[in-house]
Amino acid sequence: MISRLKHIFPVMVMVIAMIMTACIEDGVTTSPSDQPSFSTDTLNMGLVFTEAGTPTHSFTVYNRHDKVLNISSISLREGDRGIFRLNVDGFMGKTFSNVEIRPNDSIFVFVEATLPPNGDVVPITIEDHLDFMTNGVMTSVVLRADGQDVERKRGIIVASDERWTAGRPYQIFDSLVVAEGATLTVDAGATLYFHDNAKLHINGTLKCNGMVERPINMTGDRIDNVVSDIPFDLMSGQWAGVYFGSTSRDNEISHTSIRNTVAGVVVDSIVDTSTPAVKFVNCILRNSASSALTVIHSNVKAVGCEIADAANGILRLRGGNSVFNHCTFANYYLFSAPGDAIICYSHLNADSDDASGLPYTTADFANCIIYGNGADMSHGDLTGTGVMIRNCSLKSAGVDDDNFIACLWECDPLYYTVRNEYIFDYRLKDESPAIGVGNLDLMLPEASIDIYGLPRGYNPDLGAYVYTPSEEQ
Repeated sequence: MISRLKHIFPVMVMVIAMIMTACIEDGVTTSPSDQPSFSTDTLNMGLVFTEAGTPTHSFTVYNRHDKVLNISSISLREGDRGIFRLNVDGFMGKTFSNVEIRPNDSIFVFVEATLPPNGDVVPITIEDHLDFMTNGVMTSVVLRADGQDVERKRGIIVASDERWTAGRPYQIFDSLVVAEGATLTVDAGATLYFHDNAKLHINGTLKCNGMVERPINMTGDRIDNVVSDIPFDLMSGQWAGVYFGSTSRDNEISHTSIRNTVAGVVVDSIVDTSTPAVKFVNCILRNSASSALTVIHSNVKAVGCEIADAANGILRLRGGNSVFNHCTFANYYLFSAPGDAIICYSHLNADSDDASGLPYTTADFANCIIYGNGADMSHGDLTGTGVMIRNCSLKSAGVDDDNFIACLWECDPLYYTVRNEYIFDYRLKDESPAIGVGNLDLMLPEASIDIYGLPRGYNPDLGAYVYTPSEEQ
């Protein structure tokens, strides 16, 4: 009996398999009304650099019917132009035939693209349609990407004076070095995209001539999204940052945004000049995996600047003579709790001598806002030092003395920033106590207008931004 079962069992399995296959085949719908549905009608791949591949994007194709859906063909309407690359249900190709989706199931379609140069200074939109022919009816998903031509720079040393214009953006690999004695001038409206680990190293002079309506941007070259609708522009550590070496002189940076760096901006040991080694006017230094601005035995002047969001303190001062006028110092860094105070001092006096033999740190903060997560300053007692905090809004509880003059203590300036919603807006809300309490006599001439071109007037607000009523924003 057992012997007979051994022979019958394989036959039974084959019969059952044939019956199941027949059932599946009989369950394939041929109705024109039964069509696939899609997770999106347009796959927007965003802004990408021409001649460089995009990240992989995807969408889902659903069979919401109770029978097998056979898609007889999937193809690009414009044919094989070498722009869009496809993977359908795990198979790469240019066209696909007889793709089946089981009842109430789905498949993924993955798309990449490499856009050709378009010869223009502005992005050009490239579109195609991915057509799905099912039961004699065509449905489609639009594939869309915006191609931006860029001028690629690899391992550049600026050995003599150069001017970079505001035509095509620049994509910088390795390091961009301005040699001693040379000047790099960057025109208003220019954008510099830095690749991973790339650095702007200034041994000579940098002139960034940004304007209110045409600012200069320096950021990482990842211009797509991290996931979903979260852009890479929120991510720090994308490129090394800006370094001013000891031979650098007379740097002037206006209406320029420097963001998403590893080390922010570092001004290092420019000690033999009576004028500021670097002058920042209406600039944004934001989102660093270290500090946003580090000044080491150098003279720096910053007017009307937002200096914000860093893992290890926003501003670090060690030696030199610095001036900060109508600046906003804020830390709502996204990726960790603050590793240090917003403003960190060292080499203040004999108690914190770094043994360099160089003059101690002096700094003048006037009409500034210092507020954010963590402590506002590393030294609450500045008695006997060369640091002056005049008419500033502070997070700390305290009282005025010889170093803190006419300050607003325990004062929340009420930014529009909402960290957990990825909103980093350091303008002032309608009810902010920092509105109209600036000291006109302390306002430097360069602070007469803010980053947006708004005049400060005779009753200036504290910080980098002129208050604008919420209904006017």
